[in-house]
Amino acid sequence: MAHIIVVGNEKGGAGKSTVSMHVATALARMGHSIGVIDLDLRQKSLGRYLLNRKEFCASEGIDLATPNYYELPEVDQEALKPGENAFDQRLSNAVSKMESENEFVLIDCPGSHTRLSQVAHSLADTLITPLNDSFVDFDLLAHIDSDGENITGPSVYSEMVWSARQLRAQAGLKPIDWLVVRNRMGAQAMVNKQKMENALDKLSRRIGFRTAPGFNERVIFRELFPRGLTLLDLRDIGVTQLNISNVAARQELRDLVKALDLPGVTPDF
Repeated sequence: MAHIIVVGNEKGGAGKSTVSMHVATALARMGHSIGVIDLDLRQKSLGRYLLNRKEFCASEGIDLATPNYYELPEVDQEALKPGENAFDQRLSNAVSKMESENEFVLIDCPGSHTRLSQVAHSLADTLITPLNDSFVDFDLLAHIDSDGENITGPSVYSEMVWSARQLRAQAGLKPIDWLVVRNRMGAQAMVNKQKMENALDKLSRRIGFRTAPGFNERVIFRELFPRGLTLLDLRDIGVTQLNISNVAARQELRDLVKALDLPGVTPDF
């Protein structure tokens, strides 16, 4: 069975597709076979990212290690059994094919609550939740008082993850390894930054997730997308001298992959 990685939350702009692309490409570059699917059927940011990569490689005549991209297959509505959900069947068919062909399957979820996203979370062996370093995004996980000190209750997303965990337990599957990734962090040591760290630490012990390092806010991520590139591809396209920011970003990716602790994976890039 392939190890299933789900990248999800219910808020846009947290960097899900950037995290998905860099984790998936890192695994591909290390020689692991990985299939990816984008469940944001409207925007398809990850799908666009990989299409840009394919077109850039073709135009430049280069070959870069690339994850295997899968489209969500259509199903024959008439073939569905009574009460069977078409979206469930489409995702099940896709994952079944991907598992037979890859060591890892990565599912990038949309920044909203959908049936596909809900089902995907129940399939996750590893769940990555990118989170911008602000209490606006923290509200995705839990509600907090006006001082930013005391947690007053879980959010609908945390409750959805809890439901996914319950479904896996009922099916006899191993628990989800849930990692909340602090993403797009600024360099300044602000008071809110420390409050966020304290609040996440409290919440992690309360509802059961690990925290992992993400990416600082960097211009380079916006520059890479149009060509479908990642931080790990720069030397392959002729960038021999990396600036300090690029080196630091590569280390952030290495730290993230190490924190994921995926089976059989040793970050050697």
